[in-house]
Amino acid sequence: MTKFGDENIKINNMEKSDNDEYIDIHCHCLPAIDDGPKTIYDALTLCRMLIEDGITTVIATPHQLGQFDGCNEAKEIREAVSMLNKELEAHHIPLTITPGGDVRLDERICKFLEDDRITTLADGGKYILLELPSEVLIDIEPLLADLACRNVKAIISHPERHFILNRHYDIIPKWLNQSAFIQITAGSLLGDFGRSAEKAAWQFLKEGWVSFVATDSHNTSRRRPRMKAAFRNINMEMGQPIAHLLCKENPLRILEGRDILTAPINRQKEHSNAES
Repeated sequence: MTKFGDENIKINNMEKSDNDEYIDIHCHCLPAIDDGPKTIYDALTLCRMLIEDGITTVIATPHQLGQFDGCNEAKEIREAVSMLNKELEAHHIPLTITPGGDVRLDERICKFLEDDRITTLADGGKYILLELPSEVLIDIEPLLADLACRNVKAIISHPERHFILNRHYDIIPKWLNQSAFIQITAGSLLGDFGRSAEKAAWQFLKEGWVSFVATDSHNTSRRRPRMKAAFRNINMEMGQPIAHLLCKENPLRILEGRDILTAPINRQKEHSNAES
């Protein structure tokens, strides 16, 4: 874990280099593979919407394990990504797709990683997107320790939408101390998943717990990409450096296999105070 501002990344440089291009680390864009697009036509329509939302690269993260246990294994996902990239090129859609997975919590995760059955983000072997079961709260600290022994770090997907976890915030710092990271959904910040998820998303941001914002897009209607709007709202509430870090810099680091930057809460508050 690297502190915000290290590796010669300065706030002023972030502001000067900012643009409307994003990397989405959590998106269900592969056709006919989970609860995302049903057809290649639907997938291409969603990909066009992702481009309109300023996204240039997507990590495709179909569901793995849970209700999709035995389906969507790593080889199948890689083949589906290759096929979609060919279709994007043929239709002149300037979007790049890389493999990943939205992996449901399971005691077999480490074994499945060894057997190349589940997919790490960008197929890089360093970060895994971990989805918690919504119906119960499970302490994942033992799994985080096991993953760390394999040099893999977990990114917890959309915990702000976990009804039970939102009543037990105190467990989250313990997970972060085990080198876990948090990804919230762009739409949560905009109220798309209800008031409880919106409140939790902003609370997690202001605590300094969040490392990524992603679309978790599934379609072009109720689960459409909302990155531009989320970036704008974070920029207004927390400042541009934080918005850049969560929507651009850290997602790029996933693609490149680099360490994730963290923004200390005191810097976030200082920036907010300076803006007010």
